[in-house]
Amino acid sequence: MDDSAATKYRTLFLSDLHLGARGSQAELLLDFLRHNDAETIYLVGDIVDGWRLRNGWYWPQSHNDVVQKLLRKARKGARVIYVPGNHDEFARDYTGLFFGGVEVIANGVHETADGKKLLVIHGDEFDIVVRNARWLAFLGDWAYEWAIFINTHYNRIRRMFGVGYWSFSAWAKLKVKNAVNFIGDFEKTLVAEAARRGVDGVVCGHIHHAAIKTIDGKLYVNTGDFVESCTAIAEHEDGTLEILHWLTTAEERAPAQPAPLRLTAKAAA
Repeated sequence: MDDSAATKYRTLFLSDLHLGARGSQAELLLDFLRHNDAETIYLVGDIVDGWRLRNGWYWPQSHNDVVQKLLRKARKGARVIYVPGNHDEFARDYTGLFFGGVEVIANGVHETADGKKLLVIHGDEFDIVVRNARWLAFLGDWAYEWAIFINTHYNRIRRMFGVGYWSFSAWAKLKVKNAVNFIGDFEKTLVAEAARRGVDGVVCGHIHHAAIKTIDGKLYVNTGDFVESCTAIAEHEDGTLEILHWLTTAEERAPAQPAPLRLTAKAAA
């Protein structure tokens, strides 16, 4: 598909792609990138799964194709900004540098078309598991890999009986995360950081749960992931934010033409 035919947005936010992990939905992600484009693309952490790659190399062609597609967008004029997370923390050593036109930053502030200033940060810095119990974080990551394996076979059986998809692994990880995050929850912690920095809200990733909501007067936006939920955040030309869902390819969804599932910042507020 020619990029000129892609849906154009002012900004796209993607995180938790986990390239290098078997659970990464690289084919769906590549289809998403073929059909969606933006002036600015934020890669909000865990783009490459360095934890998994250290335990065994896994890098199929589809994962390489995703990297090449992002680099091509940068070459064609998109501003591509990479904010590393905990799974690709090695990239934090290169903040302030450019690679293939991709800018690496520790975190940043994005201003929407309607003037909102949003902190863009992966979010692991505020996860007590990663900060204070690294061994437990690795254990949770191992458990999540097994959950994805179970989830694949479980949903195969559900399809045989005509029952819809249900993500056991996403549910399980959220339950674990909620049990070990700071007092309160991850969302309120990130919103508090936005308030401390004097901005209007935050865009983050890390917990694999897409959301657009207002908490304590601040906008909380989570990009989700491309392992389970296959979501991204799009900013329209008027500053409206929307969750884009991409669990099926554009070709697969075309015959049915279902009504798009969307939640906008204006609706959430």
